[in-house]
Amino acid sequence: MRRQCGCLLAGLVMLSSTGMTADHSTRKPNRLVHEKSPYLLQHAYNPVDWFPWGEEAFAKARQENKPIFLSIGYSTCHWCHVMERESFENDAIAALMNAYFICIKLDREERPDIDKIYMTAVQATTGSGGWPMSVWLTPELKPFFCGTYFPPDSRYGRPGFKQLIEKLHEVWESNHDGILAQAKDITATIEQHSGLSGGDKLPDESPLRLGYEQFRGSFDETHGGFGGAPKFPRPVTLNFLFRYFARTGEQKARDMALQTLRAMGEGGMFDQLGGGFHRYSVDERWLVSHFEKMLYDQAQLVSSYIDAYQITRDPFYADIARRTCDYVLRDMTSPDGGFYSAEDADSEGVEGKFYVWTREEVEQVLAVGGSGIPAATPQTPSTTRRDKNVAPTSPTEPADLFCRAYDVDRPGNWEHGLNVLHVAMHPLPDLADSRQKLFAVREKRVRPHRDEKILTSWNGLMISALCRAAQALDEPRYRQAAERAAGFIRSRHYRAGKLSRTETAPAVVDDYAFFANGLVDLYETTFEPQWLMKARELADTMIELFYDRERGGFFMTDGRDPSVIVRAKEDYDGAEPSGNSMAALLLLRLAEFTGDSVAAVGDRGGEGGRAQRARLQYREIAEKTLAAFTTHLNRAPHAVPQMLCALDFALGKPKQIVLAGARDAEETRAMIRAVHQTFLPNKVLLFAEDGGKFAQALKPIDGKTTAYVCENFTCQLPTTDLQQFKTLLR
Repeated sequence: MRRQCGCLLAGLVMLSSTGMTADHSTRKPNRLVHEKSPYLLQHAYNPVDWFPWGEEAFAKARQENKPIFLSIGYSTCHWCHVMERESFENDAIAALMNAYFICIKLDREERPDIDKIYMTAVQATTGSGGWPMSVWLTPELKPFFCGTYFPPDSRYGRPGFKQLIEKLHEVWESNHDGILAQAKDITATIEQHSGLSGGDKLPDESPLRLGYEQFRGSFDETHGGFGGAPKFPRPVTLNFLFRYFARTGEQKARDMALQTLRAMGEGGMFDQLGGGFHRYSVDERWLVSHFEKMLYDQAQLVSSYIDAYQITRDPFYADIARRTCDYVLRDMTSPDGGFYSAEDADSEGVEGKFYVWTREEVEQVLAVGGSGIPAATPQTPSTTRRDKNVAPTSPTEPADLFCRAYDVDRPGNWEHGLNVLHVAMHPLPDLADSRQKLFAVREKRVRPHRDEKILTSWNGLMISALCRAAQALDEPRYRQAAERAAGFIRSRHYRAGKLSRTETAPAVVDDYAFFANGLVDLYETTFEPQWLMKARELADTMIELFYDRERGGFFMTDGRDPSVIVRAKEDYDGAEPSGNSMAALLLLRLAEFTGDSVAAVGDRGGEGGRAQRARLQYREIAEKTLAAFTTHLNRAPHAVPQMLCALDFALGKPKQIVLAGARDAEETRAMIRAVHQTFLPNKVLLFAEDGGKFAQALKPIDGKTTAYVCENFTCQLPTTDLQQFKTLLR
């Protein structure tokens, strides 16, 4: 079902408005000054009478019978900043907003459950979505008009914000019943989109093959990636392609993922000086980025580059993973060990200013005036690489060599004489010293804003990434950082047996699934039993709070917040994997650790009611979750690639690799390294004493560390020989 949101406003007349932005120093703060969200605090001195999401705002809307204007964004959102400067700091527009509406600001990263509901409305009724999200609600929180960014005046084919709010007020007053009917209709659409029409049987391999074919059909053979501009990294796609290669031996699946990772790592989307990835590329060539940096991108891409390194042993992929981890530890880590959420694209009000260079700046930093080598001219990557794919054989000045290697020229490869650094010379010379000099100078620039909000789910992803990097790269620093972050979440975001998303925001299923998966990875890195025990504890709580016993799958929320008008089940694996995909994978992994893991599933019933409990195996719950999304898996597997990973695990024969022996012995460490150097997506690794009765029955032979490689809890002959162990792994 799709209808154009705001059809009551079809006669909208295009008008213009003007206004001056007041100086923040002369303004009194609004209610948001008491909030903790960096995004809400950015709006604390707007002349808009903002409320945070909560009963105070809802009650005022009901009492005054006013519609609610809900503005959703996040602190590093470029167009959120633009709309704030243009409209929310405009005194004339703010006065109208305060007169006509109850205005609420919401941080989508703190409340993804609320964001999900109203983004579904925006997408279903306008055909697209994004942030800032602008939605008008009835006092009962039902949406009746939806949109994203609106300019202050009519432009870009969009109505001006001032004229829009005046028209909405007029329609609210003159056609109130029509507004309520439309709100009811749109809410029904949200409920329809949030429902499931799956089955009760685990899907077969068909979605895996269809998913591969869909990705192959959209692959950009020239530049890597999928589809056209803008290009997003979407690591969940790469996760699936590598697993599909491992399952089938399909070389094209591997090659698509490797080409994409190399193109991103050499392009302008990767910060060639400081490490870490920007949000997406605005062109199909991976050259010019939208320059914000998100923690979830860093985490997932580290894991993807580690996969590539395990498969190829090419040091390029290891280097990108290492530089990304180092960026996070340097710039995105709190003093207490938690990981911050994001860095903005803008500094000094200009997008990308912190990251780009002129030719003259590079020459000045590297202390040269040029050597007569012609500067590069803007070209497509294929042409650039054909002209520059061989390093010069004669000596040249550092600045000239660097500029040739990273495509820096005087006209600029972007705009206004500015250059986005990207690799344009193959093989790339050793320019670490030049990069460090430029990085040191860049560090003196005005930095972009950093969102220091610490989210449980994203920290879970980063813990997993650091564990994977620590394993494959044999880097203790990454293991230690993962342990500190896990300790931070346990001490700050865990109370009375339950997680929170931040110290103040409620947890959603993603927080449990992502963090518990991170703890499983942490166990496989440190072999400290506490992490595996905590992962099982969180899995049990996740099932109790979010699992749908009747239809399978996990709700995003626990159903206790009455302001969440629809209890949705998320399955789309986009910039982040969905909670359902990660929950299914978590439970499948835990089932392989012990074989006898069970979880309590509770229905709390009404207040004071006794919980009714049934005991279901982790694997059964995971399979019912996958079965619940059968329709989505069969019709559009390209939309759920991380769920395809879980399906691959469920349909495969995961290896249980059990080591029996002294954990600190050199022979034990050698076997652990052998596992970590091998791409084994569907496996668990544990010490005999840490598992259930099955694992605990496995013992060392002749006092030597002994490896058991098992499938379905049936083991091949045990071995104490490292080479034979490596053969068994393959």
